Amino acid sequence: MTFDALAPFYPWVKALHLISVIAWMAGLFYLPRLFVYHSQVPPGSEQDALFKVMERRLIRAIMNPAMIAVWIFGITLVLTPGVVDWTAGWWHVKLTSVLGMTWFHHHLSLGRKAMERGERPRTERYWRAMNEVPTVLMIAIVIMVIVKPF
Repeated sequence: MTFDALAPFYPWVKALHLISVIAWMAGLFYLPRLFVYHSQVPPGSEQDALFKVMERRLIRAIMNPAMIAVWIFGITLVLTPGVVDWTAGWWHVKLTSVLGMTWFHHHLSLGRKAMERGERPRTERYWRAMNEVPTVLMIAIVIMVIVKPF
């Protein structure tokens, strides 16, 4: 099966992929920060209710659609002939990092659902540390895609 028909759309798909990545990353940076503050307020309080709304809207309206778009446009890019040199090693690290980002997204989603139920399964300190995960993965992804060190 050949995907040569995708080649003329490459710049558009790449642009849409990057736009989706930026939106997804914004959420991956912001949601753990919301959890830091949310874990400081008592369950059932007015502030608790506000954080629940903010977290639910962030993940459902921005993060989930952005993650899905990242995957759709990313797969489309990979299927475009000549985009990936399958003999190079960099794409393995990139794919692993994107899978890590997807796992982290799922982890945040589970954390949001727990907070929604009034549970505090993780500490403020934990969420502060987790706030660094998307940064590390982003650095790996950008270096792999731009520098292609191997």
